Amino acid sequence: TVVRMDDCMKTQLVSAIHLQEVELQEKPADEPQGSKNNNNNNDQTYTVEEAVETIGFGRFHILLFVIMGSSNIVEAMEIMLLAVVSPEIRCEWHLENWQVALVSTMVFLGFMLCGVVGGYIADRYGRWKVVFGGFVWSAYFSLLTSFAPSYSWFIFLRSMVGCGVAGVSQGFVLKTEFIPAKHRAYLLPLATVFWMLGSMLIIILGMLVVPVLGWRWMIRMSVTPSVLLIFLFKFIPESARYHMSAGNVQAAVEILQRIADMNRAALPPGRLVEPAQRERGNWRILLSSSFRRTSLLLWYSWFVASFAYYGSVLSSSELLEKNLLCVTDADQEHQVKHRQEDGLCYCIPFGLSDYQTLLISCLGEVALVPVNICLLNVFGRKMSLAVLQLLAAIVFMMVNICTTMFGFTVLLFLLRSLVSMNFNVVYIYTAEVYPTVARSLGMGFCTSFSRIGGMIAPFMAQVRSGSGALSIR
Repeated sequence: TVVRMDDCMKTQLVSAIHLQEVELQEKPADEPQGSKNNNNNNDQTYTVEEAVETIGFGRFHILLFVIMGSSNIVEAMEIMLLAVVSPEIRCEWHLENWQVALVSTMVFLGFMLCGVVGGYIADRYGRWKVVFGGFVWSAYFSLLTSFAPSYSWFIFLRSMVGCGVAGVSQGFVLKTEFIPAKHRAYLLPLATVFWMLGSMLIIILGMLVVPVLGWRWMIRMSVTPSVLLIFLFKFIPESARYHMSAGNVQAAVEILQRIADMNRAALPPGRLVEPAQRERGNWRILLSSSFRRTSLLLWYSWFVASFAYYGSVLSSSELLEKNLLCVTDADQEHQVKHRQEDGLCYCIPFGLSDYQTLLISCLGEVALVPVNICLLNVFGRKMSLAVLQLLAAIVFMMVNICTTMFGFTVLLFLLRSLVSMNFNVVYIYTAEVYPTVARSLGMGFCTSFSRIGGMIAPFMAQVRSGSGALSIR
């Protein structure tokens, strides 16, 4: 009996040792407790897009919306400055119509050339660097513009400002890549508020500063928002999508974790996985079989959007400055025709009522933002773009109808609303349709084609409108 018990114990001991050896083969000895769950998590993966959607909208996006939206204030001030300062430089340097129009054209030329270069650099080396550099560049040359000793220096320095603004415009890509998809159709049109604020701010500066201190001090004061944003921009991180496309996985994870902490959310379980892209910033992607048709249509759409927007801004400024309005109840101020003598223009600076009309028209850029949001969410991007371009063309034709001063202001208000909404839609669609590796370059090409429209618009608005005056009845 004792022998049988001893044999039984030996058999159990051998079985226990064998079982332990099997377990050691299946599970390393140094594997900690709970590692089974960790292995399951390591098997799971997620992309940047999934992380952005999981984190959702929160405090980080509010900060992003305010700071990056404020960049639109800078861009709007630099562009709208041309409409406000045109009457002043015409008087100071005795400029003809084509010379005034050339100022705007040179600004858009700088924007066009640097738009493509900025897009390439943003895709290759990061969006943040390009946007920050654009802020510094545009602020520096804008300040130098206020010391321009001659017309030639003025147009050269303003073209340099256009290069800087081209870099600032890449901030739209940086902002879009952080916002969850379902919030883009709401937040991006709301950014129009910042553009309107910039437009109104430069008009108010012109109304208050130009009559007292002159246009040079107006430009110096307009640089202040750019300087402030340079210091605030450190709170905005580089795009996580860019880091992933460049193969910087750890940097992308750290940025996403920072955003998740600010929003009091968590990243998806698992690890961040996306293949690194070697073809970053390659223009051939834009003309590949997948994107050729889209690129060509977008380039034309951006051309139309810019031509319509800046045409409406500059033509309204020109009509008010030269008193060319076709109105049926013209006051004494608008009964005096713009005259020329020996090819040189008489000095007719803006009056208070002209500044007020421009301010009211600026409000049109945000008045119909709810309509813009509804169009985007109900009809989509492409249908909204078609409808807005058609309505803008109709209102453009209606501006030619002789009406009252109130009627002209209403038409100008509606026109600015439509062309602004058109710009919003084309911006959003472009940022969504291109892949990460070519998104900034695609946006750069599109903005460059838009500046071709911006280059032509001054000559149509400021030269053609001045060649023949409409009758005042």
